[in-house]
Amino acid sequence: MSSRAIRALLVACLVLGAGCAGMEPAAPSATPTPSASADDGAPSTTTTTAPVSTPGSDYDTATVVLLDANGTELATVDAWVADTWPKQYTGLSDTDALDDGQGMLFVFDGESDRAFVMRDMAFPLDMVFVDADGTITTIHHAPVESDGDLTQYTGRAKFVLEVPMGYTNETGVEVGDRIRIEDR
Repeated sequence: MSSRAIRALLVACLVLGAGCAGMEPAAPSATPTPSASADDGAPSTTTTTAPVSTPGSDYDTATVVLLDANGTELATVDAWVADTWPKQYTGLSDTDALDDGQGMLFVFDGESDRAFVMRDMAFPLDMVFVDADGTITTIHHAPVESDGDLTQYTGRAKFVLEVPMGYTNETGVEVGDRIRIEDR
C-alpha cells in the first residue's frame, strides 16, 4: 500500500473516530486544558474537585448559566467538564440520556474553529459553540446518526456546551446570547 493511501486511510479513521468531541484541526492529538482569566471578562473555567461519576470516567462539574443579550438568566445547566483530550474524544457517547438542565461543557485552551460529530450517541443534542468572551457563536441541533458518514457540526469556540436536543429552543437561547461558568 502506498504512503499516500496509508495517509488517506489514517485521516479517514480520525474523522470517523472523532466522536462527540471537539477536534482542533491543526493538532487533534493535543491535550486541551482549561484556562481561566479573571481580568479579561472571559468566563471562568474553575471547576469543583469532587468528580461526578459517569460511565467510564470521572469528571469535574461546573454550573453554566445561559443569559440573553440583556443579562437575563434563561437557563442553568449542571455540566460535566471535558477538559482533556480523552474526555473530549469520549464526550457523551458513554451516556444513555440527559435530563433538561444537564449537559457537558468542552473546554479548550483557546478559541478556534471546532468540529464535532455524533459518534456512538444514543440521543440527540444541541451543540452550543461559545467564544472566549462567553458569547454564543453557533447552535446546532444534532440528531442521532446511523453508522457511516457522520455530519460535522462546526463553529468558532473556546467552549462547547452540549445539552438535550431542543433545550435551547425551549429556553429561548439564541446566537448572540452569553454564558457564565460558575463553580458548583
